Amino acid sequence: MAKLENRRVAVLATDGFEQVELVAPAAALRKEGARVEIVSPKAGKIQGMNHDKPADLIGVDIALGDARAEDFDALLLPGGVANPDSLRISPGAIEFVKSFVTAGKPIAAICHGPWTLIDAGGVRGKRVTSWPSLKEDLINAGAQWSDEPVVKDRRLVTSRKPDDIPEFNAAMIDLFATT
Repeated sequence: MAKLENRRVAVLATDGFEQVELVAPAAALRKEGARVEIVSPKAGKIQGMNHDKPADLIGVDIALGDARAEDFDALLLPGGVANPDSLRISPGAIEFVKSFVTAGKPIAAICHGPWTLIDAGGVRGKRVTSWPSLKEDLINAGAQWSDEPVVKDRRLVTSRKPDDIPEFNAAMIDLFATT
């Protein structure tokens, strides 16, 4: 039996997500039996990036306005600079993420993904990692930042960058399988 069979995972993203930070974790989750759905404030397709160059367009499965956190078992927040920066000024995105935080549902965030968690109140009192440029933002939001490939604190897994994806995927799958 797959570790994540019968688990439904929301991937919250919009234009500017780092392609590999969405595609590789989503593929790993699906391989373990999870039903993975892209949730976005933007309908249709969203633009991926390979660092600062456009990558693929990815189809959106559920409009953010139609998504309910209670319908999902876990949340994945990919990085990319523009993606979380746009999400953190979207009241609907912040409320969606905050619903996972409040309900104690597992969340995995990579690279710049934890930026959105700051505005949703999801890092205070937690150990986290991220892309180095977020260090001070996370500390100022009450998190303890550490420069490690993966940090797990209770129901939150964070990671720094694309090079850490294998370790991130393993930690994310373990977290999502145990909750």
